[in-house]
Amino acid sequence: MCGRFSLSIKMDDLRAYFDLAGPLPPLDPRYNIAPSQEVAAIRLEEGGRRLALLSWGLIPFWADNEKIAYKLINARAETAHRLPAFRDAFKKRRCLIPAGGFFEWEKSGKEKRPFHIVRRDGRPLALAGLWERWEEEGKGRVVESCTILTTGANELLRRLHDRMPVLLDPPDFEQWLDPESDPAALRSLLQPAPEGGLKMVPVSSVVNSPKNEDPECIKPTGEAVEG
Repeated sequence: MCGRFSLSIKMDDLRAYFDLAGPLPPLDPRYNIAPSQEVAAIRLEEGGRRLALLSWGLIPFWADNEKIAYKLINARAETAHRLPAFRDAFKKRRCLIPAGGFFEWEKSGKEKRPFHIVRRDGRPLALAGLWERWEEEGKGRVVESCTILTTGANELLRRLHDRMPVLLDPPDFEQWLDPESDPAALRSLLQPAPEGGLKMVPVSSVVNSPKNEDPECIKPTGEAVEG
């Protein structure tokens, strides 16, 4: 799964890597992003790829209330195209969620040791996501929300968890974001990350609490484990 991640990339680097158009909303460095919080997401709109702020935890357009979002922070890549909660978004509303890295924990008895998973080359991660627009009945309040797609873990990540977020590379961005892309063809993109591209960096247990939000959350506490 993917339940926590970071984003502390310089805005100019973010714009260049994702080829973003238009003005960017102000983004402070984030070191411990948790579900229900606002996250940056990239969507294809008129004029190109644009950055929007969405609530993490998808609310299907047909939902009676927004409480369902807490159960829909992730969508399994193997089934998202056919499940009612995600099916329509998979066809029409796909996004990229930029990240500096994501967190996973290694269980050892009663303790959980946190790792920050990042690219070995230092470039951003592009998490495959879906987004949705929900309007509260009778009140006109609109919430735009998103979920992160997950797939089976690669060999490196399997020592921590059996799932990992779907990570896309720049050559795949256009196809993934284009609402005219064939949904059946897109499923071939939703694979575990190739071996050798990521590393797991041990970090302080301060990241265990989503209340903590400072650079200490991603500060290495030991040698990285590489695939």
